[in-house]
Amino acid sequence: METKEETVERTLKANLDTKKANFEEKASDEKKKIYAEGIQSVVDSKIVENALQVGDTAMNFTLKNASNEEVNLYDELEKGPVVLMWYRGGWCPYCNLTLQYMQQSLPEFKEQGANLLALTPELPDSSISTKEKNELEFQVLSDIDNKVAKEYKVVYKLTDDVAKSYENSFELSKYNGNDDAELPLAATYVIGKDKVIKYAFLDAEYRNRAEPKDIIAALKKLNTK
Repeated sequence: METKEETVERTLKANLDTKKANFEEKASDEKKKIYAEGIQSVVDSKIVENALQVGDTAMNFTLKNASNEEVNLYDELEKGPVVLMWYRGGWCPYCNLTLQYMQQSLPEFKEQGANLLALTPELPDSSISTKEKNELEFQVLSDIDNKVAKEYKVVYKLTDDVAKSYENSFELSKYNGNDDAELPLAATYVIGKDKVIKYAFLDAEYRNRAEPKDIIAALKKLNTK
């Protein structure tokens, strides 16, 4: 069993891969089949190709944080670049691991003059719980009904089998406050002060996430121009 320190010294990808391997070892063949078909459905939907990309202008939005305060993207961009990321919910172990890595990297983001905004379709009560559980010091914003995610074109519909599995396992509808069975990609963008997207991580496989070092490299590149 690794200590917390040993875990965080590994790359995010290495730890995500460990979680994937654990799932493959322990999950039933039926569950593995359902989830694999779910990922293929996202691939087939072409959502990755149709989402906002590098060079696109980031659309403005105002959402409430865990303290019920309004946060506006363009206001944040006046202060410096923004790392904008989506996570599926506090029920997702891959999301919680990613949030912990982002928290660790927050000082390096700030060194580059950047702020981090994390969007989730979870209701505020759930997002507060996620923020507290992971001791997050960055803004966690509730994107109810995926309204902003839809503007960025990063929302996909779960297959019926995956939706049923999620509902039976942890009641996704209660976390999100609706029966839409929709989730955002685990997308991550680096947005410059000029409101243009400079870096984009988009992947149909929800267990793959942007590596903090790649985000930092994008911020450094932005600051050398």
